[in-house]
Amino acid sequence: MGLCLYHAEYGYYTQGRDRSGVSGDYFTSPDLHPIFARLVARQAAEMWDLLGRPLRFSWVEMGAGRGLFAQDFLSWVKTTLPDFAEALEYLAIEPMPRQCARLRERLAGKGLAGSVRLLENLEQLNPVTGCFFSNELVDAFPVAIVTRAGGHLREVYVTAQGDELCEKLGSISNPAIAAAVARYANQLEEGCRAEVNLMATQWMRSVAEKLLRGFVITIDYGDLAPYLYTEDRPQGTLLAYHHHWPSQDTLHAPGQVDLTAHVNFSALIDTARDAGLEFTGFTSQQRFLLALGEANEFADLYEPGATELENLKARLKLKRLIHPEGMGNIFKVLIQHRGIDSPRLTGLKYGSMRL
Repeated sequence: MGLCLYHAEYGYYTQGRDRSGVSGDYFTSPDLHPIFARLVARQAAEMWDLLGRPLRFSWVEMGAGRGLFAQDFLSWVKTTLPDFAEALEYLAIEPMPRQCARLRERLAGKGLAGSVRLLENLEQLNPVTGCFFSNELVDAFPVAIVTRAGGHLREVYVTAQGDELCEKLGSISNPAIAAAVARYANQLEEGCRAEVNLMATQWMRSVAEKLLRGFVITIDYGDLAPYLYTEDRPQGTLLAYHHHWPSQDTLHAPGQVDLTAHVNFSALIDTARDAGLEFTGFTSQQRFLLALGEANEFADLYEPGATELENLKARLKLKRLIHPEGMGNIFKVLIQHRGIDSPRLTGLKYGSMRL
């Protein structure tokens, strides 16, 4: 999975082609409408206020891609929240050179050249006060797949037979994989599969090391472990996406399709707690966006001078973002904090889910 997604020349994410949107393989929330970034920006401004309005508030977007979220976030903040904009330092973590070039081009075209400081990885960042933000990042970290065969836990490997890729069972490659299964998926039955994402927990520890005071917002599809590792997912959640169609044939067309697995938010919560981050809340994207938008009846949805037809199209896009049978409930929002006592965030107004 790591080779298929991140190989320097042939990886799906490194080739520089459109991955999301109409011409890509999937839609992300920023692809649908700027309202997503605008409402997240409202939450960011409230976080800045709760931290005592520091002179510098670092917003660190991890996996910035082609910069659509950054463009919408910065454009709206600069015109709507000038005090917050004055304190805002926008940093983007994006290791792919082609994506960085496209991000710079996009921002320059919107008059935002120089508004974002680009970094290749978290190691290049000094500890900050502010917020670490990711949207659909963790689901693309390479996973291990485990199954129970003959009563024993086995790992699924990829091998080659002639010109074809195929699966092969072997011993568990890392004791941490077995420990994760024992902790989160100990009811795994014979022949069933589950993913273990060790990179996700390593990433969470790295984020915690870089946060002096502030918050971490992680938005992705997945769930808490009791609702993720269930009998209605006997083959796990790993899928390939191509032209907006999902497939369980993840070995077909390596490097040409997106590979993704649902996020185990329980593992992120536990890892962060061990690393010194406190749990703020866990909710659905629907609840999060509704809580942030209801104060002004989603006035941020509309563009100045827009026609009624344009406003109708905007409302339909908002509906897609929050519909409970689609993105609204599939996507979850995890927020954690450090250095502030029991913060009350508007985005968590409707409470945490199923904890």
